[in-house]
Amino acid sequence: MFETILLETELSISRVLICMGVALALGLLVSIIYILSDKKKGYSTNFAITLVILPAIVAIVIMLVGSNVARAFSVAGAFTLVRFRSVPGDSKDIASVFFSMAIGLAAGMGYITLAIVIAAVIGVVYLILMRSPYGKRSSVHKQLRITIPENLNYEGTFDDIFEEYTTRISLDRVKTTNLGALYELTYSVSIKDNVSQKDFIDKLRCRNGNLNIILGMMPDKQQEL
Repeated sequence: MFETILLETELSISRVLICMGVALALGLLVSIIYILSDKKKGYSTNFAITLVILPAIVAIVIMLVGSNVARAFSVAGAFTLVRFRSVPGDSKDIASVFFSMAIGLAAGMGYITLAIVIAAVIGVVYLILMRSPYGKRSSVHKQLRITIPENLNYEGTFDDIFEEYTTRISLDRVKTTNLGALYELTYSVSIKDNVSQKDFIDKLRCRNGNLNIILGMMPDKQQEL
């Protein structure tokens, strides 16, 4: 069913152009899927362009290597030196890169039908998973930093507020600041979806004497957990 259009002995211009054209077309499809999956959050234009060109580049490399084992190992060594850079903490971009490379590999070996099947099946699954709520948290996981005066006992002071606005809370660090006159409390919190973060911060400000409160994203290493 899956047969190659390339001959082992020679490469005709027409068949090479067919492989490159298919690789570019399927790369464009991968790029469109990437854009659609990140339409709300935003996407990298440079990365979207890279996904179009990458399958064709891989296909060209595979056609040049052919069945030469020595050249194949040389190319494999060269690829180990390449680092595909993407948005920090966004592992789906790495999946998009390997998706494009798989298409380029199939097209470069002349398996046009296989390349189309790979693009269609994985592309549909990829888009469905990205647009569906699969794997998404029911609450927003963030880092909360609260500054309090030294005479305020932080143990239990904010418990009722946390119970109202969060699903999970843990105190990660306590740090003294301003020569010991203030404490900085660092929490990991999972905020409920149906609550106002502004109301949450306003109630905390009433308890900590209107000192600094920072509510932001978790550091990269903790987000991966």
